[in-house]
Amino acid sequence: MVATVSPTIQLSSGDRLITVAGGCFWGLDQLYSKQYLGHGLTDAKVGYANGQTDIENPSYERVCEGDTNYAEVLQIAYDPEKLSLNELVSFFYRIHDPTTVNAQGKRNRGTQYRSAIFYHNPSDLDTIRSVTVEFEKKWGAPIVTQIEQIESFYDAEEYHQQYLTKNVDGYHCDTHFIRDFD
Repeated sequence: MVATVSPTIQLSSGDRLITVAGGCFWGLDQLYSKQYLGHGLTDAKVGYANGQTDIENPSYERVCEGDTNYAEVLQIAYDPEKLSLNELVSFFYRIHDPTTVNAQGKRNRGTQYRSAIFYHNPSDLDTIRSVTVEFEKKWGAPIVTQIEQIESFYDAEEYHQQYLTKNVDGYHCDTHFIRDFD
């Protein structure tokens, strides 16, 4: 059976999950961790989600070939008593460009860099859709973020976990920063 939850993510009782894709997973991990670790985000793992079912346990090199349909993602465990799904999805739309198809910035091109939200619970759909409509108005352009149920998740290799924390001078996607729409 294909997993939809990281086998290494630490889940506390009552935690919820959301998995997001918005370009290079290093930047997503860094931004979410800086903003929410200790403030409702209980754990996060980078990995690969919702690709071809005939490719199990994909590697970074294989996903970078661009033909697997796996997205580079960040799977987030959060305490909904301290951090809302609305806040997590709003932050997602602030930290990448959700108006470009299969691309983030000048260098990140291909389906692995697409904008997507993979929900774990169908009850999250109303919130995700509502925030998406709100941010489409703020962006002033159609949002192309795919919204679909999580079907598969594989942890990225250990050296990718918290990569920019371990490698401060590592590659940063030029679209990963917090935008102020207020």
